[in-house]
Amino acid sequence: MIKILKNPIVKTILSMLAVAVFGFILLNITFIFDAIYQGIIDWIIKLFTPVDINTTWYWFPPLKHTLFVIIIGIISWFVFKSKLKTIYKAIFMTVPLATVFLTIGMFLYRWPLAAYLLGSLFALGFLYYLYKKKAHWLYYFALILISLVMLLVGLLGVEI
Repeated sequence: MIKILKNPIVKTILSMLAVAVFGFILLNITFIFDAIYQGIIDWIIKLFTPVDINTTWYWFPPLKHTLFVIIIGIISWFVFKSKLKTIYKAIFMTVPLATVFLTIGMFLYRWPLAAYLLGSLFALGFLYYLYKKKAHWLYYFALILISLVMLLVGLLGVEI
């Protein structure tokens, strides 16, 4: 059994499965974290005003999401600067990538063509960045996987 795990093809398939499965789990944890984060902010604001701030202040929900994106960016910076193995970083990379694609979709939902165009430009730009950095193939896989999944989410009208 151990001998089969040393086979390069098996190792590649298991690495791809790990990025897909654990990336999906990490994305769900991220969505839960976002819900808790936004709930805490709403609760703190409600201590000071009886107004439903999410419907009254049109700028407040995008502000909360932007702050969440910044938090994900800071966490990502620490993860990618750490000495973690490539497989763990590739698994984690699903989170900031999905966050960026989701943010583009959220802010441009009224203009789907613009959202798809900007999402495509981001993916191509990040692909070029990975190429210039001579990144490990798992990073490419994570980018392609999340790009396709988020494209399907947009095309099928899935609400997150």
